[in-house]
Amino acid sequence: MQDKPQDDRQETDAADRDLLDLDYPDWVTEMDRRGSAAGFFEPLGDDHHAHFLEADGSRLLVTFESYPAIRALSDSGLPLGQDVAEGAGWSHLAVVARRDTWFRDPAVYEFFDQLNDDGFFDDFESILFYGAGPCGYAACAYSVAAPGARVLALQPQATLDPRMTEWDDRFVHRRRTSFTDRYGFAPDMIDAAEAAYIVYDPREPLDAMHAALFARRNVQRFRLPSMGGALQGDTLALDIHAPLLEAAMTGELDTLSFARLARARRDYGTYLRRLLTRLEAEERHGLIKMLCRNVTGRMRAPRFRRRLQALEAAEEARLAPARTGTEGG
Repeated sequence: MQDKPQDDRQETDAADRDLLDLDYPDWVTEMDRRGSAAGFFEPLGDDHHAHFLEADGSRLLVTFESYPAIRALSDSGLPLGQDVAEGAGWSHLAVVARRDTWFRDPAVYEFFDQLNDDGFFDDFESILFYGAGPCGYAACAYSVAAPGARVLALQPQATLDPRMTEWDDRFVHRRRTSFTDRYGFAPDMIDAAEAAYIVYDPREPLDAMHAALFARRNVQRFRLPSMGGALQGDTLALDIHAPLLEAAMTGELDTLSFARLARARRDYGTYLRRLLTRLEAEERHGLIKMLCRNVTGRMRAPRFRRRLQALEAAEEARLAPARTGTEGG
């Protein structure tokens, strides 16, 4: 009789360790077990579910996430927002999709309708909706269910309605999905938000075009040039993901605080390599030299050192004939 509790603990520990290895149905079952123990878990049709964990404070983080992104980016196999919320003492509502669906599902509409009817959001003083890419679209679109909330969206789409965004050829397989019914055009849905923060790379043309559609009185757009099209992974790698969410939650995210966080790029190899590639494509040799000198002066960077040496050798070769002529005269 004494062995069964120990067996139960071993089964739970095994489930915790293997969360990243579970396929979607088994992962959902495990999340159901955890949600039932500390909040609630609710299936939303075949492709989505909601997982709520309650904390003692008055702040709520609502994250929209996809199972593939959680598998790729989470060290624990838990929704990315859960680690942030637990660290900050916030309640957390994760709405998770089996794949990139943009959460265009009547079951999701009905879930947020029901939360609204039940006064769920009235229990919190500060609410932040968060997502990236297709999930950033959803964070903006569903924020209308909690007027006065804040929104943080990384490179969100405004809509995939081809009548408005026919120029975006990345998601043609979703063009039959309706973006004109309820919770449809994301920029309109943030009108009731206290503030919305849109983060994007202006050198990614399609992301920049979507960001332009979010021009509203309550929107601040923050630029991350040369960071590319996977900003969520980059913010995690830079260790600024949680600070971004914390600043957005409190309404303290502004140009200065964002710039301070973005300075972490100076030591981020992925960003520095992208920047070097762009400058080389533009043949801006003076800036390339400045970049390489800066990087090699601060860190071990063989690629940048080789490029700097090549530039200096080429410059020396150009100057050599002039020196020879001067000496001969």
